[in-house]
Amino acid sequence: MLTSPTIEKLNSMRLFTMAKALQEQMQQADINSLDFDERLALLVDQEFIDKENRRLKSRLKKAKLKQTANMENIDYRQPRGLDKQLLMQLANCNWIKEHLNVFAIGPTGCGKTYLACALAHKACLLGFTAYYARLPKLLPQLAIAKGDGTYMKLISVLAKADVLILDDWGLIDLVAEQRRDLLEILDDRHNQKSTIITSQLPVNLWHESIKDNTLADAILDRIIHNAYRLELKGESMRKIKSKLTKGGEK
Repeated sequence: MLTSPTIEKLNSMRLFTMAKALQEQMQQADINSLDFDERLALLVDQEFIDKENRRLKSRLKKAKLKQTANMENIDYRQPRGLDKQLLMQLANCNWIKEHLNVFAIGPTGCGKTYLACALAHKACLLGFTAYYARLPKLLPQLAIAKGDGTYMKLISVLAKADVLILDDWGLIDLVAEQRRDLLEILDDRHNQKSTIITSQLPVNLWHESIKDNTLADAILDRIIHNAYRLELKGESMRKIKSKLTKGGEK
C-alpha cells in the first residue's frame, strides 16, 4: 500500500491534520463503504477546520483583548439602555466592511469594555483582525517607542488592525505630542479601518477634552461622522455582580 509514503508527503507539506486523519481512516473497518470523493472530502474538511481554528487562535492572541467576551453572553437583563437590535446588527460585522466606527459611552463599570471586546471577538471569528489598547497607556507607549526606534512598527500595528479598540478615551489630559499621535493613528484609519472607542465622557464633550481646537477638529472629523453610538447608563455591572454574589452566599 502507498499509505505510508502519502502520509510522509502530507506531513512534508505541513498538512499534519490531513495526515493524521488519513491514518485514522485506514484503521476504520468500514472505511471502504465510503466513496473516494467522500473520504477525500472528510480529509479536506478536517484540515480546513484545523487551519481555521489555528488562524482564529492567532488572531485572538494578537488582538490582546482585555476581557474574554462574546456577543452571546451580553447581559440584557440589567437596565443599561442597551439597544439589542443595534447590537445584533453590529454582530454581522458589516460595519467593519464599510469602515465605520462604534462608540460605547457611559459611566464607569457599565460594561463598555466588555461590549467593545465582544464586538472585536466576533470580528475575529469572522476572519477580521483586531487590536485592543487603553488610550491612557498607549499614548505614553508611543512616546517611549519614538525613543527606542519602534514607533513606526507600533503605528503600523495600529493602522493595519481591521478593528482597533481605544479604551478609556478622555480619561487623561493630553499633551501636545499625544494629540498629534492620536491624529496620526486616526488619520491612518479614516475610511480604511474601523475603530471602537469607549469613554465615560459624552461625545459632545470630546472636543473640549482635547484642549486644542485645531487638532480637536481634525481628530473628531475623522471619527464622529461615521460611527454607531451605544449610549449606556445605570449602575456599575461590577457592583451589581458583587451584590448578586453576596446574595447567593446568604
